[in-house]
Amino acid sequence: MAQIKRVLRKVTPKSPQAKPVEDFGIKGAPLNTQHPFYFGFLAASGALVAITVLRALQSASQVFVLIIISLFLAMGLNPAVEALQSRKLKRASSVAIVVISALAMVALFALIVVPPVFSQANDLIDSAPQLIDSLRNNNTLNQLNQEYGFIDSLEKKFETWISDGQLLTGAFGGVLGVGRTVLSGAFSALTIMVLTLYFLASLPSVTKIFYRLAPASRRERVSRIGDAIISRVGAFVGSQVLIAALAAIFVFFLSLGLALPYAAALGMVILFVALIPLIGHFIGASIVTLVALTQSPTKALLAILIYTLYVQIENYVITPRIMKRSLSIPGLVTIVAALLGTSLLGLVGGLLAVPIAAAVLLIMDEIVFPKADNS
Repeated sequence: MAQIKRVLRKVTPKSPQAKPVEDFGIKGAPLNTQHPFYFGFLAASGALVAITVLRALQSASQVFVLIIISLFLAMGLNPAVEALQSRKLKRASSVAIVVISALAMVALFALIVVPPVFSQANDLIDSAPQLIDSLRNNNTLNQLNQEYGFIDSLEKKFETWISDGQLLTGAFGGVLGVGRTVLSGAFSALTIMVLTLYFLASLPSVTKIFYRLAPASRRERVSRIGDAIISRVGAFVGSQVLIAALAAIFVFFLSLGLALPYAAALGMVILFVALIPLIGHFIGASIVTLVALTQSPTKALLAILIYTLYVQIENYVITPRIMKRSLSIPGLVTIVAALLGTSLLGLVGGLLAVPIAAAVLLIMDEIVFPKADNS
């Protein structure tokens, strides 16, 4: 028995000795949260934190713009990737095919458009004196020029640009401005391309991480609503591409009808600039009018009138119908959302306004309206 006790003593671990408790004194009364000084301190600290965060966001606003554009493009290309995945392709292969196709489209745009742009610019410079003379030959314009001198001012300004070589450098703030603009644009384009590739490849895993933030009881419903929002963003991008393609076809046939040079190049230009909300067609109309102006003022006038008529038809007939079918939102909401988004956040706001409006309407249909109907 004694041997068993000795064995148990050896096997049984010794209990640690209790450390002596240090005496730090008696606890004082808790802070009075109702004291004005306490409230003022918290308010001042919150204001300082808010100002610091806002300044940090403002300093990094350009980076956030690039991230938002990249995420928007990734969600827009995601339906094409999923369509390839439905044909039993891996996501990596599908992403590679979609990205290579997009880059090939951009390269085709550069090959078709860049040479005619330089050629048209040279033609415009060469024909500028004849154009100014044709303006003076018009009796009405000549009378206005005698009173206000706008043709003479235009001629002097043009001669200054050509003689000093300031036509390009003056637009970007000098030679350094041209180099800075080119490098900044190239860096932004490369950043957007890389971020879009990463977002597109990891979109399912990223969305799963965000869905896990929702409670388990609501996670399935949240994931379905989130997937529907991403799908609507993709539908919006597809709709914008379709609208831009229709505008490009219209400009192509308009150029053929007016016998304008480089009809295919003009169509490709409109295909890209029409993707820019609100101001895209303003840029496109300016380009088409300048090209027509190299032929004759009459063709330029016809081009801008017909183009303006098409833009009105697109804004009030084509766009609302396509957006209503793809995003299930009324045409009035589409126009109002684009106007408000552009006025608040500029180009990025115009790009994001319509899909955000579609997402808000979806959330209202699934969450807000059922609660209001059951109350």
